Amino acid sequence: MTGRMPTHVPKGREAEDLMVGKNWFVVDANGLVLGRVATRIARLLIGKDKPNYTPHLDCGDHVVVINAERIRLTGNKIDQKVYRHHSGFPGGLKEVSIRSLMQRRPEEVLREAVLGMLPKNKLRARRAKKLRVYAGSEALARHAGQKPQPLAL
Repeated sequence: MTGRMPTHVPKGREAEDLMVGKNWFVVDANGLVLGRVATRIARLLIGKDKPNYTPHLDCGDHVVVINAERIRLTGNKIDQKVYRHHSGFPGGLKEVSIRSLMQRRPEEVLREAVLGMLPKNKLRARRAKKLRVYAGSEALARHAGQKPQPLAL
């Protein structure tokens, strides 16, 4: 033995206890930079800042983002950034600029940024479900029952 202590990995009931009692946070994206907000939200969804973080468990918190339409982009991204996806059929490449997406569905821009920062594994869909993004601030009343705590980023 090299003298190192093995890492503690919670299992069974202890692991189940880690997944119970999630916190709810509200993030006001008004005037904040897209990428910087997305990284902080992704860390909350993963639960990376918690002392009981376990990589193979979903121990993250719920996040409600308001005012997504007022998020800021730096540099020339508003003119140059393009979202692409392919249908899988020949000639099926679809492109949409971030400017047009911000006008039509601003919450989708922030959602894409956050989901791109989540690990690509089996927990991703479960973590993505805990993200709620709204263009304005009037939808916050919808989550009053969860008593979300405001989070300053």
